[in-house]
Amino acid sequence: MARVVITTWGSFGDVNPYLGLATALRARGHVPVMAMPSFYGTTVRDAGFAFAAVEPDADPALDPALVRKVMDPRRGTEAIFREILLPHLPAAHATLMAAVQGADCMITHPAALAAPIVAEQTGIPWLSTVLSPLTFMSAYDPILPPPATWVRHLPWWVLRKTAPWVADAGRRVTSRWMEPLQEFRASLGLPRAIHPIFDGQHSPYGTLALYSKVFGGPFADWPQQVTITGQLRYDVSHGAVLSPEIERFLDAGDAPIVFTLGSSVVLIAEQFWDECLDATRRMGGRAILLAGPVQSARLQSRVSSNVLVVDAAPHSLLFPRAAAIVQPCGIGTTGTALASGRPQLAVPYTNDQPDNAWRLCRLGVARMMSPRAYRGRAVARELTTLLSAPGYRQQAEALAAVVASERGAELACDRIEALL
Repeated sequence: MARVVITTWGSFGDVNPYLGLATALRARGHVPVMAMPSFYGTTVRDAGFAFAAVEPDADPALDPALVRKVMDPRRGTEAIFREILLPHLPAAHATLMAAVQGADCMITHPAALAAPIVAEQTGIPWLSTVLSPLTFMSAYDPILPPPATWVRHLPWWVLRKTAPWVADAGRRVTSRWMEPLQEFRASLGLPRAIHPIFDGQHSPYGTLALYSKVFGGPFADWPQQVTITGQLRYDVSHGAVLSPEIERFLDAGDAPIVFTLGSSVVLIAEQFWDECLDATRRMGGRAILLAGPVQSARLQSRVSSNVLVVDAAPHSLLFPRAAAIVQPCGIGTTGTALASGRPQLAVPYTNDQPDNAWRLCRLGVARMMSPRAYRGRAVARELTTLLSAPGYRQQAEALAAVVASERGAELACDRIEALL
C-alpha cells in the first residue's frame, strides 16, 4: 500500500481525471490524497478520498468575471498564469509541501507550478501528467493557437512547415510570464529552471498523457518516458445515474441533440442557449440543454415539449443516447464524447479547446464553428450536415471502438506502481 499525493488545479475537467485515477489506485489498495483547492473538498470527501487543501483557492463558480478573463481567446492563458497561479505560488508551495509529508510518490497537473519545486526539494518520486496534446507544443504536431484559429484553413504542408516556428514562439512568449517563478526559486536557493510551462513541468521519472492515442504521438521532441494512457473518465460528481426526468424525456421520442458548455464556459454564456433553442426550433427536432443552474431557471419558461433543460448530467451516460453533441471541447468533455460514438459540433473558446476541436475535425467526427458565429440558423445548418452525412457517424463509431479498448486508469496505475 502506498500513499499517493495527486495535485491539480482548474475546473472539473482538471479534477475528474484525477478522481478517476484515485478510484483506480484505491481499488489496488493504495491511499490517494487529493491535494487541490479547498472548494473541491466536499467533492473529494464525498468520493471517499483524503483531502489536502492547496492554493490557489480561486473558485471560478463564484467569480464569473474571472471566468470571462481566463476564457478570453487572446489573453486567457496568460491571465491564468499571471493573475492566478503565479501570485499564489509561495502559498501553493507551502501547502503542497505540507501535503506530501509521509507520501510515497506524487502525481502532478500542468498548472501545479509548485510541484516540480517540491519534488526537487524533497526528492519524492513523481510522475507528471498532461491532459491534452497541445501541452507538449511539439514542432512535429501542428497546433491551433486560440488567438489564430483561422490558420486551420491553411494547407497542411504550410502548417507542418511552420509548426516549429509556432512552437518556438509559444515558448519564448510564455517564458517571460515565468520570471516570478524563477525569482521564487532563487529565494529558495534553487537555480533557474528550464521552461516551467513546457520542459520544466515534466518529471524525469516519466509523464502520463491522459488522453486517447487517436490524437497522435509520441513525437521526437516529447520528453522521455511518456505513456499515452487513454482518457480517465469520471463524472460521478454529476450523478451515478441519469435522473428520472431525463430518462422519461429520452424514452419519449427520437434521440436528441445534447448541448453542453462543460463546467467553465457555462458560467458566462447566455446568448448561447438562446441560439440553441432557435436552432432546435429550425430543425424541428429534440434537444437536451445542460445549461447550469442560472440559465436553466431562466430558460424553463421558454422551452417547448421537445426540449429539456437541466442543470447537468453525467456525460458518460447521456452522450451515447444523443443524436449529436454540441460542446466547447474541453479535453474531458471531448474524451467522453469520443467514447460515445456520436458526431460532434465543436464550439471552442480558448486554451486547449480550439486545438482539441481541430483534432476532432481532422479525425472526421466533428464540424467546428466559432462562438462569435454561433447563431441559430448557422447552428441548424451545421447540425443538419452532421446528421445527414453518414461519414461523421461512421467515423465516430469506429473511433469509439478504439477508445473503448484503451485501459486509461489501469495503464496509469501500472506506471505509478512501476515508479513505486
